[in-house]
Amino acid sequence: MNYKNPDENGYYGEFGGAFIPEMLYPNVEELQKSYLEIIESEDFQAEYQDLLKNYVGRATPLYFAKNLSQKYQTQIYLKREDLNHTGAHKINNALGQVLLAKRLGKTRIIAETGAGQHGVATATACALLGLKCIVYMGEIDIQRQAPNVARMKMLGAEVVPATSGSKTLKDAVNEALRDWINNPQTTHYVIGSVVGPHPFPDLVARFQSIISKEIKEQLKKKIGRENPDYVIACVGGGSNAAGTFYHFVEEKEVKIIAAEAGGLGVSSGKSAATTFLGTLGVLHGSKSLVMQTEDGQVIEPHSISAGLDYPGIGPFHAHLFKEKRAEFFSINDDEALKCAFELTRLEGIIPALESSHALAVLDKKKFNANDVVVICLSGRGDKDMETYLKNL
Repeated sequence: MNYKNPDENGYYGEFGGAFIPEMLYPNVEELQKSYLEIIESEDFQAEYQDLLKNYVGRATPLYFAKNLSQKYQTQIYLKREDLNHTGAHKINNALGQVLLAKRLGKTRIIAETGAGQHGVATATACALLGLKCIVYMGEIDIQRQAPNVARMKMLGAEVVPATSGSKTLKDAVNEALRDWINNPQTTHYVIGSVVGPHPFPDLVARFQSIISKEIKEQLKKKIGRENPDYVIACVGGGSNAAGTFYHFVEEKEVKIIAAEAGGLGVSSGKSAATTFLGTLGVLHGSKSLVMQTEDGQVIEPHSISAGLDYPGIGPFHAHLFKEKRAEFFSINDDEALKCAFELTRLEGIIPALESSHALAVLDKKKFNANDVVVICLSGRGDKDMETYLKNL
């Protein structure tokens, strides 16, 4: 079964597609027709790969976490996406999409952000490549991710608060989509996760697939084989997870684990664990699993981590879940916090709260002593210091 590439209509099994207002149809159709031709072209790849190496700082290290491995009695490697320029995996996709937008003749970039990392990455790419940047961010996220808001403004981006609904990521996406409908000719919407109408889930997954490509090359050098026994990543919409899983989904011997934000607990009414709570629905332009009431109203999600605070999941991940190709865990706020402090004190690495959800799988599942377990450390924790200090 082909897990990683959607069909010509943008479906992964029963999930995906493009459910869009008529006003957006020309934009999305333009992307659908041209994205593969552009991003696979020689000149695009030459510019993109050069920036990844010399600007972003790739390849990011695959670090053997000796102290963590000792504690959990298994072989744990951390894929250090936190060491990218801007502090997370988000720059891989932001640079790629802004380069694509320039080739499509767009002059204005819009983006949504939750934790602020995608906003910072997009603002960075726009500063570098000379495009105007507007970032939509939930009012609550603006408060809890103040350092990233300051960075975006310093980079020249305009940060627009989303003041409706839960005032978090979902609402920022709604505002960005409204903007795109009003400015279709000049504007490209840089979606930050593997969500939205086709071709965005595939486009973002392709730009993030550099993560699993490097893991394979680095493991081969370190242990003599390309494939680990397990790959683990946190999933909100799921861009770092899509990148971490991409080159492993067809490799049957590699077990795939996704960590969702359980919030205060799956049955608490304050959660973002979509595979446990979601049903088939349409959200932000694609059909996937969505946390919703019986009459289709979106249920407000909750997570201590702004980047996982989303009531849906990308169609790529929904398909992996439905086909039982990936195992999903729900990680509560307290469990993620505990693992953030544990990694900091054992390895001297302060992880983002999002990444801490992936680390918490180590407490939920027993691994064998000779298992090779790769965990994507999707971002660094300086944006979450305020939350950490409250819980010290």
